[in-house]
Amino acid sequence: MTSLATNLATSEALPRRQSRVWRKFRSNKAALLGGIIVAFFVIVALLAPLLPVPGPAVTDWGAVRQGPSAAHPFGTDEIGRDVLSRMIWGARASLMAGVVSVGIAVLVGVPLGVLSGYLRGWTDAAISRVTEALLAAPFLILAIALAAFLGPSLTNAMIAIGISAVPIFIRLARGQTMSVMTEDYVESARAVGLTHWALITRYIVPNIFPPILVQGTLTIATAIIAEASLSFLGLGQQPPAPSWGSMLNVAKNFLEQAPWMALYPGAAIFLVVLGFNLLGDGLRDALDPRDH
Repeated sequence: MTSLATNLATSEALPRRQSRVWRKFRSNKAALLGGIIVAFFVIVALLAPLLPVPGPAVTDWGAVRQGPSAAHPFGTDEIGRDVLSRMIWGARASLMAGVVSVGIAVLVGVPLGVLSGYLRGWTDAAISRVTEALLAAPFLILAIALAAFLGPSLTNAMIAIGISAVPIFIRLARGQTMSVMTEDYVESARAVGLTHWALITRYIVPNIFPPILVQGTLTIATAIIAEASLSFLGLGQQPPAPSWGSMLNVAKNFLEQAPWMALYPGAAIFLVVLGFNLLGDGLRDALDPRDH
């Protein structure tokens, strides 16, 4: 009876909490702006094959480094390719790199962090020492080193960025797990004989999910910058496939003759990173349990 009453109370409280979270998020104008920016870039990336623009690799030798015009709203690059088209297709590479990289980091880092915080002892010591060793290297430097070791490609860049971000999620998941383990309901569940798996899946993971979600959103912004940096250095998306970072790498040679080649990809990176940061900050405020 007690368990049934607890489950009923939980099932009734969850929709109310979700409603409060949405209400608080909706009242945060900066968070809504971030969500709109992110949604815009995601929609553009998904609809890239359907949009009425030339192919990203189609050249027009009669319009080399031509400024913005009716035919080419964002101008053309050094071999006459449409900058707008390459911007749209480049959004796919940047967003995919951000999401896939963070997905790798979450899938590897969160289970290790939960095990470290739950089991403690030598398991915690071993995982913590490896995490500290990885954190000793700056995130971008580690990503560059791994990408150079794996070889230049978008797939290898995503793997390198994901591995570089793993320590962030290990440390966060470990700290959150240790915090949840001290709660009375976890102690009660352990006292009645729940298995380790049941404790982790029913009580620990659901309660550490909000901070993981917030950190994941913020880390996507960092991963997009990292992918642009690797592509700029020739370690990410390889030509002729479009990428905002590789577009900036080429544009640096034509800043005086064709500044639009650098302006638009630079502005796109700024906006999408701003959007994810605003969205992450909004989620952090909305999911803060102290306000519920």
